[in-house]
Formats: sequence, structure tokens, C-alpha cells
Amino acid sequence: MTEPATPQKRERWSFQWKELYEEVITSGLCTGCAGCVISCPHDVIGYKHEPGQYKPFHLEDELGASNCLHGEKGCTSCTRACPRFRSWEPEADEHLHGRVREAGETAGIYKDILLTRATEDAVYDCGQDGGLVSAILIWCLDNDIIDGALVSGTENASGEPGAGWKARPMVATNRAEVLQGAGSRYTYSANTMAYPEARERGLERLALVGMSCQTSIAPVMWHRKIGKVSKPFKLNIGLLCSKSFDDAMFEELFWVKYGLHPDDIAKMNIKGVFQIHMKNGDYHEINLKECHAWTRDGCNHCPDFAAEHADISTGGIGDATDWTLTIVRTELGRAVIDAMVTDGVIETRPGDDDPGAIALMQKLAEKSRSRWPDWAAGDARVGLPTKR
Repeated sequence: MTEPATPQKRERWSFQWKELYEEVITSGLCTGCAGCVISCPHDVIGYKHEPGQYKPFHLEDELGASNCLHGEKGCTSCTRACPRFRSWEPEADEHLHGRVREAGETAGIYKDILLTRATEDAVYDCGQDGGLVSAILIWCLDNDIIDGALVSGTENASGEPGAGWKARPMVATNRAEVLQGAGSRYTYSANTMAYPEARERGLERLALVGMSCQTSIAPVMWHRKIGKVSKPFKLNIGLLCSKSFDDAMFEELFWVKYGLHPDDIAKMNIKGVFQIHMKNGDYHEINLKECHAWTRDGCNHCPDFAAEHADISTGGIGDATDWTLTIVRTELGRAVIDAMVTDGVIETRPGDDDPGAIALMQKLAEKSRSRWPDWAAGDARVGLPTKR
């Protein structure tokens, strides 16, 4: 009789800041999601939420910028939290779905695609496209599913010109705060940076609303067993995102070239062009090619357009401009959507009602996948044509 095979031991996770710095932060893979910052138990990773920054850096001087004294002693929290370190994609897939993404799933694993919108006029009017994200957060707060949400707000309180469009992470714990953060700005906000405030306020059940890079943080943390920092994340809402722009675009392009002062902008959207609605009722379109110069560095290699590791991914693409394209990815996501429909706070249509939106999602997902470099972990390129 043959002896039963001995189960292989899982490799001991020994990677620390030194590996993160070399393989992610200085290689171009870092998206600026700040997962490593909020996970650091020693508070030695800094972050500047400013134009031209959006990258973590080490604060201690002992071993220089590229190494960490705590890492040398065995701390591995930063690499356990990073959704771009090593085999991040299959690890998140395995945790959420029990399997990895296959070649035909360029936009990630999902259960349903719907068109949704909020039924309440106030929520619909404040939100982007169908107002779904705001509706989800309000419903979850009202039904005691979460204590708060990590979202993006603006720096209105500063009084500086254009501060109303400078995104900043914030905590929303009620309807008014959710609506305050509603709408898209297309500049980057590392919403995870609101985590310390949420914990200080004693919030134990959090929703995270973030771009694709941010929504991979929690499942990567869970898979790599980072500990208590991952436990408060209960709901993950992802925003379809092909790139974000530096705040400087508002002044250097919109204002200097087109005379569109940031303080006078009421709403923005991207539908093949950059659509700008002014407070006086004027409407302007700017070719997206003109905006490329302000693309944030952290977006150049990001392979995830469709927020593949969220519970629910959302975006305003396609022909149905007053509906949100909604990708339901997990059982939790499905339960939330079904309960909201039952309560009458959202209405839905089949995603097939807007086939152009689904086709565009697949096209943009493939385009984003192709940005992932060949020298990095190959999982994110699964499904792309092999280069000859």
C-alpha cells in the first residue's frame, strides 16, 4: 500500500516593508490605496493625500526609506494588507468565491448584472447616475447592518478656491453625511485613510466605498490573516474605474484653458468625454485625451477596472444614463440588493436591457488588464491574448 501524501505546509509569510518597497511602491505597482498604512501596528508608514503624492513612505530613520526596524523583527502587516503584492488576485478570489478567476472572466467573478436606481428623489438627485451607492449606505445604516462607511467627501471647509472638488477620506454615519459625500469627482481619495477615525469613534461594522484597488484590500487581508484590522470591514462597495486624475487638473486644465472655475462646477461625469455641468446651467465637454497628462501615477499599471473583489460593483456606463450598472459578486451583495428591492428603496432592471454597458465593461476590463506588466505576478493577466 502506498503511504498517503503528506499535506504541504503553507509557506511562512515573512515578507515585510523591504519587499513591499522594492516590489510594489517603487516599481510602479502601488496604487496608493493605503492598505499598508492603516494596517501598520507601529504607525511608521506615512501617507500624503496631496497632488503628486498618494504613496506610502516609511517614517523611521534607522534603516532608511527602504527597510523597517519592525519588519526586521518579524512584523509583516504591510505586505499582508497590500492588494498588489505577489499573488493578490487569486488569494482574494479564493477567499470570496472559493475559486480563482477563469480566462473568460476578465471583469472578475460575479453572480448577477443589473441596472438599478434609488426610488427616493432626494437620494437619486444627489447621487451619481442612479444613486445606488448612497441608497445602499443609507439603507444599511437605517437597518443596523453597519455603524459607518468610509467614503470620500470634499474640503469645502477650507475656504480655498476649488476646495469643493478636492476629495478627502471621511466617515459617514448618517443620511446627511452619506449625501454629503455623494457624486463622483474623478480625483483620488484613499477612503481607507478614514479608518483610524472610525475606530476612534468606536465604529465596529464598516462599509468601504472605494475604487477597485481599495476594494481588494479587505479580502486580501482576510486571506492573509492580518488580524483585527480587517474585522470591521463588513460590506465592500466598488466603483468601476479606469483611472483617476490629479487635483491639479481642475486649475491647470479646466480653469486655465477653458475658464471653468472649480468653484462654479456643479457636477461632473465621464461618458466617452469629460462632461462638466456648471452651477449657472452651462454644460461643457472636454476630450478625455486632454486629461491624460493629469492621470495619477498609481493608475498606470492597475489591472482592475471592474472592482472585482467588491460585494457589489457599480458604475455609470452605457446608454441608460439615469441607472447604475450593478455587478453583484457575492452572496452578501445579493442579499443586500434583494432586501432593498423588497423594501422599495431601489428598483432594478435586467442588465441585458443595456447590452452596450456590459460590452463596454468587458472592453474596459480587458484594457485595464493589459496594463499589468509582464514582470509582475501573472494572475492579473489571465484571459488576455498571449503576446507573440
